[in-house]
Amino acid sequence: MRERIRFSIVLPVYNEEANLPQTYQRLTNVLSALGEPYEIICINDGSRDRSRDLLRSLHQQDQRVKLVSFTRNFGHQTAVSAGLDFADGEAVIVMDADLQDPPECLPQFIAKWQEGFDVVYAIRTKRKEHFFKRAAYALFYRLIKRIADIDIPLDSGDFCIMDQKVVRVIRALPERNRFVRGIRSWVGFRQTGLAYEREERFAGRTNYTLYKLIKLALDGFVSFSYMPLRMAAILGFLTSGLSFVMALVQLYRRLFVPSSYVPGFASIIITVLFLGGIQLITIGIIGEYLGRIFDEVKRRPLYLVDEVLGLEDRNRSASA
Repeated sequence: MRERIRFSIVLPVYNEEANLPQTYQRLTNVLSALGEPYEIICINDGSRDRSRDLLRSLHQQDQRVKLVSFTRNFGHQTAVSAGLDFADGEAVIVMDADLQDPPECLPQFIAKWQEGFDVVYAIRTKRKEHFFKRAAYALFYRLIKRIADIDIPLDSGDFCIMDQKVVRVIRALPERNRFVRGIRSWVGFRQTGLAYEREERFAGRTNYTLYKLIKLALDGFVSFSYMPLRMAAILGFLTSGLSFVMALVQLYRRLFVPSSYVPGFASIIITVLFLGGIQLITIGIIGEYLGRIFDEVKRRPLYLVDEVLGLEDRNRSASA
């Protein structure tokens, strides 16, 4: 019979060679002090450095460290989803491996979970990052809170603790374009937030490029709101209305004030370019939704697994 696991910690790992030893040390210090059985599930998301070798070594010296290695880089949100697929703990903790989410906060999250909350998510009160990134995140969270069809808490990332019953519900969801913090809000249950200061990376450079941040934002907007489509439709109606008014004005000037009517090539070009721009924006918005529908209907696996250590009896994914 398999040992009961109280806490499963899910760590997405991508090129975190410089952070892993310190992350492991601080995590085990905190978790060992709790006196409860736990496991650390590391999802190697196609790392190109020595992260995979380090995780193998950690598994050999500590069987509580488990490893799932992807065949390539599938992305942070997919890595989190994979961790939830393999996590069997009564409570599942999701956090980053770069120590921006301090392990020392975990006892506070666990205490809230023990009070009866099914989800305890972290609220970032301060980010020790450069101004542009802080401003971009602040704008993103406020926009998505305003336009989303569900209530997504402000400044809350993936750092959280979830009861196993919540994890089972999320695990059963079929969608391919994952925005985990949105899905976490969508499933409901009893939730609360805890404030914390997000630290700087312990070492190395962030793996979230501008492109990845934009893709994450688009996934959030498209997955949890029809507002972009509604805005495109509203913009179309407004443009049509404006064009109709302009036509009436020109007709009036032509019939009643012919001396003020001056046919002009520039006005035609400006109007055509304006309408063309509106059409391209609308097509782009529709394309974002269609692209995600295309991803869903292909029914490809969310990720492919190359290697599993310590979790062979729980392999719930496609393997290469």
